[in-house]
Amino acid sequence: MFKAVITRAQIYLLLGMALLCLQPGESQAAIEVISTRIWPAQDYTRLTLESRQPIRHTLFTVENPDRLVIDLQDVELNEALKQLNSKTVSDDPYIKSVRVGQFKPGMVRLVLDLKEQIKPQLFDLAPAGEYGYRLVLDIYPAASNDPLMALLSRDRTEPINADKQIDKLPLPEMMTELHNSPHLSARTLIIAIDAGHGGEDPGAQGSRGSHEKDVTLAIARRLCAMINDTANMHGVLIRDGDYFIPLGGRVAKARKAKADLFVSIHADAFIRPDAHGSSVFALSEHGATSTAARWLAKKENEADLIGGVNIAVKDPYLARTLLDLSQTATISDSIRLAKHVLGDLNNINELHSGHVEQAGFAVLKSPDIPSILVETAFISNPEEEIRLNDENYQNKLANAILAGIKQYFAQNPALSRQHISQTSRMDAQ
Repeated sequence: MFKAVITRAQIYLLLGMALLCLQPGESQAAIEVISTRIWPAQDYTRLTLESRQPIRHTLFTVENPDRLVIDLQDVELNEALKQLNSKTVSDDPYIKSVRVGQFKPGMVRLVLDLKEQIKPQLFDLAPAGEYGYRLVLDIYPAASNDPLMALLSRDRTEPINADKQIDKLPLPEMMTELHNSPHLSARTLIIAIDAGHGGEDPGAQGSRGSHEKDVTLAIARRLCAMINDTANMHGVLIRDGDYFIPLGGRVAKARKAKADLFVSIHADAFIRPDAHGSSVFALSEHGATSTAARWLAKKENEADLIGGVNIAVKDPYLARTLLDLSQTATISDSIRLAKHVLGDLNNINELHSGHVEQAGFAVLKSPDIPSILVETAFISNPEEEIRLNDENYQNKLANAILAGIKQYFAQNPALSRQHISQTSRMDAQ
């Protein structure tokens, strides 16, 4: 009988051929980018590439003119990538244009033509929510130019001295008394208005396709305009566009603006479409006041996971602040504010909960600013979703929140109070 004999040289040849078959870019399937997105904002611009597998990448910058180059390994040059430049907008502060091409076999190159010098951050995100793997590029200006900080250059008079009893006066009389008194000087009250979610983080979605991030921004803008039409008040929008801000960054921006109050606007959602009504929440240091409050806080606190935070670097807004700081007095003031807002919301909508709820919301963790989270209505309820998209109803919601704010200040005037330093406590740790 014939017996086949395989020599050692033949074995080496077969192994070599097998290794050649495994070379990337040839028989290995290319990675498909399934979606691309660009979120421009004054603070920063975010570019996102979404895929079903993680993408290996390299990044470098080129000067004269300023460009940013990203090489993508083993990626297929498809329509999603080719259409990336069409998603740029002329008013993007940082990106002029995006060019995409096959640089060499097995490598796609992205070239971003820039409008100014930048500080880029490129990082990977694991699948979260409705998203697959994401390669995220955040483009920050080389020199920080936060438009919110322009508020600090405004002339604000010295804080009020608490040597006269005015806390029982209605807000108009209180403001008049403060203005006329030789011993007291009124100052502008700064209200930070936080439109929940944004950008990569759409928030909840209604059955008609409404996104929470769009509804909250519309209501926040209306509330800000009403506050700016109120004497001795100024509204500050934490987010004034469709982009993502980390939860801690929202708190830190309010503190930079020296806000007197922080109001976070949301539109609730639940697994049952018949859930309805408005709610107002404050922070709790000792656990949630109900199972529903705990569930909602957990869902809202996952916004950083969905929106995408680069955990490899310090957040550009938050320099290790807000940790281990006593918040007892601030929480007490937050509950007072929440009660007033809840009472006025009851005039336009049924309440989901007749009392102020508390839970560990990350966005409410300012140590020195009374902060509340308003769930205006359930976007998951078909009837309330319709109302949330109605301009007249948005105005009613904004009016109710402002009425609660006015009542709070009428009973708790903003007297001299010391802001906790963002660095002094943390430097000691």
